[in-house]
Amino acid sequence: MRIKFLMVFMVLLSSAAFDSAETKLFEVKEFEAQCRASLEEPWRTIPWEISLIKAQNIAAREKKPIFIWAMDGHPLACT
Repeated sequence: MRIKFLMVFMVLLSSAAFDSAETKLFEVKEFEAQCRASLEEPWRTIPWEISLIKAQNIAAREKKPIFIWAMDGHPLACT
């Protein structure tokens, strides 16, 4: 998310469509606010665990399944 924001930020700064530095800063702050996920998003209620062992212990204790998200390669390329 931060990398996308930085890329858009750089594009906005290099754009000739803005009149002044103040306008650029306002536009970037407005864009950043729109990109932030709300604290009320449903995925934020999921008790995420980084440790598979810890997640397995919790799942066994609560008799719930585990959802594993696994990727191979660079996180921006999703190979």
